[in-house]
Amino acid sequence: MAQTFPMDLQDRIIKHLNLKELPDEGGLFVQSYCSQEQVAGEALPARFCNAHPLGTAIYYLLTNRPKRFSAMHRLIGDEIYHFYLGDPVEMLLLYPDGSARTIILGPDLLNGQQVQFVVPAGIWQGSQLLPGGDFALLGTTMAPGYLPADVIFGNRDELTKKYPAQKERITILTQQNQ
Repeated sequence: MAQTFPMDLQDRIIKHLNLKELPDEGGLFVQSYCSQEQVAGEALPARFCNAHPLGTAIYYLLTNRPKRFSAMHRLIGDEIYHFYLGDPVEMLLLYPDGSARTIILGPDLLNGQQVQFVVPAGIWQGSQLLPGGDFALLGTTMAPGYLPADVIFGNRDELTKKYPAQKERITILTQQNQ
């Protein structure tokens, strides 16, 4: 069930946090933390090709005016989601064995929603507001920290071939040119 918030709250959050469009993935974001210390590439698992910050964090906003979603993508490291404010978000997870799982990020802990959830490295993920929702303010943290080379965006045709039971949701959560 959607919560009731002042009509201008979404706009006030965008301005207050200085959120900007997140290219390719969708939604609005700002990096709120990037460690000044680095982990050497040779000290990390081989999938990390070079040095990374010790950790990074972002604020991330999904909206329904206009409709924004987090496009299907996977990362080379674990990503921890944090639900801060707003309406529940449905997250689709696609696993290498062909299985899928749905997580609801939201404030209603006693009814199965998650205020914190870890997406393991290499798992396809995409998110959107539940029907009737207006916006959700989330955050994510990563250690080692995120670099743009760490993300791979999902191709709609390839993902629907591997996960045919999720075709409708994959179609919703992929950009047309990917």
